[in-house]
Amino acid sequence: MSNFKKLAGQTAVYGLSSILGRSINFLMIIVYTAYLSKEALGSFTSIYALIGFMNIVFTYGMETTFFRYSTGKNLDPKQVYNSTQSLLVISTLILGSGLYLLAPVLAEWLEYPGQYYLFRWTAMILSFDAVLAIPFAKLRLENKALIFAGSKIFNILLNIFFNLLLIIGFPYLISLGVIPEGFLGYRMDWGVEYILLSNLFANGLIIPFVWWKAGLFQFQLEKDIIKPMWKYSIPLLFMGLAGVTNELFSRFLFEYVLPPNFYAGLTAREAGGVFGANFKLAILMNLVIQAFKYAAEPFFFKQASDKNSPLLYAKVMHAFILFCTVLMVAISVNLNWIGDLFLRRPGYEEGLFIVPTLLMGYLLLGVYFNLSIWFKVTDQTKYSFWITLAGAVLTIVIIYVFVPIWGYMGGALSTISCYLLMCVLCYWYGQKHYPIPYKTAKGLFYLFFAFIISYLGFYLNVGNPVLNFLLKNSIILSYLLLLTIWEKEFIKAYLPERKAL
Repeated sequence: MSNFKKLAGQTAVYGLSSILGRSINFLMIIVYTAYLSKEALGSFTSIYALIGFMNIVFTYGMETTFFRYSTGKNLDPKQVYNSTQSLLVISTLILGSGLYLLAPVLAEWLEYPGQYYLFRWTAMILSFDAVLAIPFAKLRLENKALIFAGSKIFNILLNIFFNLLLIIGFPYLISLGVIPEGFLGYRMDWGVEYILLSNLFANGLIIPFVWWKAGLFQFQLEKDIIKPMWKYSIPLLFMGLAGVTNELFSRFLFEYVLPPNFYAGLTAREAGGVFGANFKLAILMNLVIQAFKYAAEPFFFKQASDKNSPLLYAKVMHAFILFCTVLMVAISVNLNWIGDLFLRRPGYEEGLFIVPTLLMGYLLLGVYFNLSIWFKVTDQTKYSFWITLAGAVLTIVIIYVFVPIWGYMGGALSTISCYLLMCVLCYWYGQKHYPIPYKTAKGLFYLFFAFIISYLGFYLNVGNPVLNFLLKNSIILSYLLLLTIWEKEFIKAYLPERKAL
């Protein structure tokens, strides 16, 4: 099997778990928009943006560092695992305790008076995530995709179970008189609280299993291993912080930047709930990117020593763009019924028009991930900091300038703009330090063309629902046909080989 096909196969395995698991999780938007208030959904959007940001601090680039030092430094992988996990456990205890103690201050600062317990639960969620990061990375490095995938899916199923139990199950049983009000301290006025508790329970329950399957670590801090790893990971920490600023700050800052009464009948936090719900629809693109990342990161490092690796990286990038542009068009042209299916209360559909822009933003994030391989395999991670810092600054500027003017679209533009800038900078410096023969002109054309027809399909409306559906989806078929014609040789080269009769 060729390296290209091997990566495709591993991506399919990780993709199955990621898409299956997150699709189940994605369905929770139906529950949240049907049973929780827009204010609760706004709190959910804001707090989980904070969790995404702090998760980078808690893991500080150690996953990528673990891959690098376990594959390309002639070190004992077991020692690398023991040292990395030991370091993360120590740092997690320090950071988790600090955040737990600062929860009352954080609650007041973020305008959640008296709800400091939300941020104590957040500290525990972050701690559980951090101590699972390296064991999950080890499973990926050892190609234990089925164990990795099974653990992730089980974690999501537990999360869904607790969400349904606490948000729907208990209130229903109370209404029937099966259990009394206040059963086990249950409160009917809680919303985002039960989302956090569900996450906390689900993460805590899988720790023993994942640690066991990855191999129990021995507490060990080898100075000769930790010191160079730390030097390698620190730029990745700042890259991660800047990167998560790009990805999450539009959701976190939205309610604080949006002027009062910008949207009639909605508070800023309720508008943030609408923005966050529509942001969730773009997660369908992120599922593919996450699946690709799970498979590609260890794969890229293992191929780094091969003299033909630049050509392989270029082929992977081209295939990634072809697949993801098709996905973007397919989602965008069908947003009318996708929105009706998942956004269960009136008002949420007002933000649907930003979804194609968000899909392109996530697609560019995937392109950046492909481009970023040059500084990872050449140990020049210092460039990652400056590139992502530029994206972070642009993100914040656009949020503060354009959200007060354009509302939802201002937030969406911050996402697409920053990833576009990061791609340009990463490509520019990468071609100077580690040239890769990307099909740049073709890739740019497909990105631009797919983005245009995505919006054309989104706004297409001929009145008749059946005819509308057929016309919209004919756009997807037409795009696929064009790709098949334009990329005939590329596609033919990577179809499964046919055995002679």
